[in-house]
Amino acid sequence: MQPGQIVVESDDARCAELEAAGWVFVSRSWAAQLTASGVDVDALSGAVQRGRRHGDVRELGDADLDSVLLLDAATLAHYPGGVATQHRPLTQSSARLSRTRRGFGVVAGGCRVLAVTYVDVDDRTAETEFTVAAADVRGLGLGTAVKAASILSLVREGVDVFRTGGAEKNRVILRSNQHLGYRVDEEWLTFSPPSGV
Repeated sequence: MQPGQIVVESDDARCAELEAAGWVFVSRSWAAQLTASGVDVDALSGAVQRGRRHGDVRELGDADLDSVLLLDAATLAHYPGGVATQHRPLTQSSARLSRTRRGFGVVAGGCRVLAVTYVDVDDRTAETEFTVAAADVRGLGLGTAVKAASILSLVREGVDVFRTGGAEKNRVILRSNQHLGYRVDEEWLTFSPPSGV
C-alpha cells in the first residue's frame, strides 16, 4: 500500500469528505458474487473445453508448484489497479495447496502452467485470491477456463457462494467473470492523501 492510501466503499459518505479535504482518487475496484444456484454448467463446461485446446485444465497439485511459482514471478507486474487489487508474490509456503487452498490451472506439455487461479475455501464459500495467465497466451480464454474449472469442481463439493474481484482497469477479467455468471455487488475507491501530507 502506498503510504497513507485509503480504500473506501464507493457509497461511503467518506468519499465526498476525502475529496473535499483534497484527497486524490487513484483507482476503482469491484467485488462480485456467484451462487451455486446461478451456475450455468453448460457455459462453464464450454469455457473449460476451450481451455483444453491449449493444455490440460485441472486441479493443481504439489508437482505443479515450481511452474506456478515461475508463472507468478513472471506476471507480478501484470495486476492493474493499485493497493486494493495488488497481488503478493507467492512463496514456497504461500503457494502450497490444501483442502482449503485450492489451485486450478491450464498445464501444457505436462509441466508448464499457462494459467492459474487460487481459491480459498471456507466451508461453503470460495474466494478467488488471484487469477493470471502467461503473457504469451493472453486472450485465449485460459483465465476464464481455470475459473470455470474451479467453480464446477467446488459446486460438486457443496460450495454455495463464490466471491471474486478486480480492478476496474482490467475490463477483460470483468467480462470474463460476467461470462461465468458473477454479478458485481461492491465497488471500492482508493484515495491518496493530498500532496504534502
